[in-house]
Amino acid sequence: MGMAVGGGKGGPVSEPNIVPLIDVLLVLIIIFMVITPRTPTGLSTLVPQPPPPNQKQTEPDSRTIVVQVMNGGKVMINQDQSNWGELGPRLFDIFKERADKIAFVKGDDDVEFAQVAKAIDIMRGAGIDHVGLITAKIEAGQ
Repeated sequence: MGMAVGGGKGGPVSEPNIVPLIDVLLVLIIIFMVITPRTPTGLSTLVPQPPPPNQKQTEPDSRTIVVQVMNGGKVMINQDQSNWGELGPRLFDIFKERADKIAFVKGDDDVEFAQVAKAIDIMRGAGIDHVGLITAKIEAGQ
């Protein structure tokens, strides 16, 4: 750190040079801003909400697409049997002319989540913008 020494009427005056100190502080601020941990984000999903208790249960819309992941590697689109190889192209054909690209995925209780995540990945690859999850509680209306 350099100091300026000068004489004046009141005696010797010295001023510390704080410019290098400010440079070091700015570099430290930049370093801490860069290394701050980012909040990880996952896949965005929609969870269908059950109807209020005083409202009657309505039948699902015929245009609603539900991909069911079942035990043994079976996959169904609504009530139609499918397999993992055909899932992407079939969903692409279904949604190519639709404006709203929303579908739901439902996994059996015994299915590993990796299989459900694989189905979500295939659905997103087929051009579906929003993928919702259907759980047993939501399906029971709770």
